[in-house]
Amino acid sequence: MEELEKIRSEINRVDEAILEALAARRTLSRRVIEAKDRSGAPIRDAAREEMLLSDLISKGRGRGLDAHLVTRVFQEIIDDSVRSQQLHLQGYAQSDLKRVVFQGIEGAYGDLAARKYFAPYLDRTFFEGVPGLRQVIGAVEDGDADYALVPVENTAAGSINEVYDLLSVSQLSIVGEEVLRIEHCLLGLPEAQLAGIRRIYSHPQALAECVKFVARLPDCQAIPWPDAAMAVRKVGEDRDPSVAAVGSEEAGRLYGLKVLQRNIEDQPHNFTRFLVLARKPAKVDRRIPCKTSLIMATSHEEGSLLKALSILYEHGINLLKLESRPIPGMPFQYLFYLDFEGNAAEERVAGALEKLHSATTSMKFLGSYPMQQRPRTAPRIETLAAGGPREEGEQTEPIPEKKEKSGLRLVGRDARPEDTVIAVGGARIGGDGFVVIGGPCAVESREQILQCARFVKECGGQLLRGGCFKPRTSPYSFQGLGFEALEMLAEAGREYDLPVVTEVLSPSDVEPVARLADILQIGARNMQNFSLLAEVGRSNRPVLLKRGMMSTLDEFLNAAEYIMAGGNHRVILCERGIRTFETATRNTLDLGSIPILRRMTHLPILVDPSHAAGRRDLVIPLALAARAVGPHGLIVEMHPDPDHAMSDGPQSLHFHEFADLMSRLYGG
Repeated sequence: MEELEKIRSEINRVDEAILEALAARRTLSRRVIEAKDRSGAPIRDAAREEMLLSDLISKGRGRGLDAHLVTRVFQEIIDDSVRSQQLHLQGYAQSDLKRVVFQGIEGAYGDLAARKYFAPYLDRTFFEGVPGLRQVIGAVEDGDADYALVPVENTAAGSINEVYDLLSVSQLSIVGEEVLRIEHCLLGLPEAQLAGIRRIYSHPQALAECVKFVARLPDCQAIPWPDAAMAVRKVGEDRDPSVAAVGSEEAGRLYGLKVLQRNIEDQPHNFTRFLVLARKPAKVDRRIPCKTSLIMATSHEEGSLLKALSILYEHGINLLKLESRPIPGMPFQYLFYLDFEGNAAEERVAGALEKLHSATTSMKFLGSYPMQQRPRTAPRIETLAAGGPREEGEQTEPIPEKKEKSGLRLVGRDARPEDTVIAVGGARIGGDGFVVIGGPCAVESREQILQCARFVKECGGQLLRGGCFKPRTSPYSFQGLGFEALEMLAEAGREYDLPVVTEVLSPSDVEPVARLADILQIGARNMQNFSLLAEVGRSNRPVLLKRGMMSTLDEFLNAAEYIMAGGNHRVILCERGIRTFETATRNTLDLGSIPILRRMTHLPILVDPSHAAGRRDLVIPLALAARAVGPHGLIVEMHPDPDHAMSDGPQSLHFHEFADLMSRLYGG
């Protein structure tokens, strides 16, 4: 025990040194923005940030630190620096003590969002909760508070109409925004047990985001409460172990409750966007990427809304959101709420706003303010793959000039000449990019998939694959761990910021799998399972479609057409080898199909050398050969211990082999 205490004391000293270093860096960031303010230099220098991150990763690896850890820490430090600099340019640094109001009590999500937004200046900011949204806005209008934070939309439950209605009559301006990740916890007394919970209190919005979790609890009743944090406080005061609340983990700590279950929200990627309101509009430095919001009404006649929106297009303005609300006293007529990129101080935005006045019957400018979703510095894949930049002049294979007619309405290049690019998390599949999807054939355990995710990220892989439901030729082979594996896969993806890909086998599984998976895979055996194709066509998740082992390219593209005809146009094709008379490999990798497909279709195309080879020693040569014919990426199987893998071990790369492949792919 004496040795353990000594080690803990050393850790405490290191932690304090880290805090001192962070504080010193924040002070230097403030000095930097003062210098930039005087010189007019750009707020961010992307090239310097990327170079600095690459250098830090190299130095961190020399000290035994993962590139992912270094990247995450650096991103948070840079984001804090940028946030601090933006607040400085808005005059916040020179202001006196400010009062910020939010709905609810301490520990409410509004409280957390407010503290996150004003984090660089917590020492001069006072936070206070009030009962309702009307009171939040009223406190600023009456001069009792300087800023208000109000939730305006949630990625799971949609827009908060009451806030839009209040904005239409309020005299306040939007001066900022904050996006807070909502991670609902079920919170109970220290002695409470999950199986014994009979009543759950929370705000109606929070309960609506956790319907499926609550439904799984036997004999349990969900009871709405004015605020999630108030519900947490009530449970602490009532001292009834059969009662719980849905709220933040921070609220649980404040009011003496323990976490019975984390992440109980129905949608794993659950975010709420808050608006920061003040009495006067912000004058935002033009160097800061901005968003502008306004309310407008158009005449009740044909084409009037289109005419107004066309003005934004003519001025090169990207519309981010369009929301409608009924006009009181005017049945079936509407106000439109718009968010778009740009600063009213810019000439093009000012010109668009001036023209909008003549194209609308009323228009209210709500404000221009810094965008919260700032670009994050990320390392180059070449850095992660431990290689240098490509040789001068080396480029991704261009699409040949010759176009081939496919005769298909949606898949063919005659329908869409330009490449489709599918954005999934931070990865972009298609166009000039090249991505690598790595991971095990099957998810076997939490430890195994976390190991794989860490290594994929460390080597520069952009997505994580893992089979949860395994269609096997033999009924006696490992069939996968099902939804238990899916939860493990999703956890690993969240931990290492990797979008996850997994196969879905039946139409009934599409919706529950899509809740956790970022890309749905249709395997070779199901390429012409038309009911499954139709179901994923109704899904809102991208689909990775593998070519059937006996399928022609026309049949392959028609399968993709089935999905797109259902309304889902985010389809990724994957060549994984076809069955021929040759038995030396599992399948014959048809690399000639890649340039042909690129002439026939605009869809992204991947190659799976693992299933084509069936042999570990051939995966890297086939992957390198595939890279040369111009696909948009690879999907490769790897495993911490392939010789003992439950599925497809002979074709799975060892970790060191995967690292070697990535280095050779990106190292030039």
